Amino acid sequence: MKHILLALVTSLLIMVGGKDLRVVVFTPDPIMHCENCETKIKGNMRFEKGVVKIETDREKQTVTITYDASKTNVENLQAAMKKIGRETTVVSDKKLETKSPKSKK
Repeated sequence: MKHILLALVTSLLIMVGGKDLRVVVFTPDPIMHCENCETKIKGNMRFEKGVVKIETDREKQTVTITYDASKTNVENLQAAMKKIGRETTVVSDKKLETKSPKSKK
């Protein structure tokens, strides 16, 4: 239920278009070796100001965070990860591409 609600909120923010949404992908150190590692990251990062969505992938060892760039930045997110014992390396940081609704003729 939480995932559905989070996806819905993310979609609404994208449609509104008033937010400067960005997506950053980190690799954590130490690695995420179990579900508890993922839960700890998600549970702590969701409270960071500006965080809209968090996804973890143990297989690829990545943490993907969608955030509002008007409220936070990559350095703040890295500092928050450091507080929970994870150094991070930025794999990518890019603006979230939003599709404008098609005009009807």
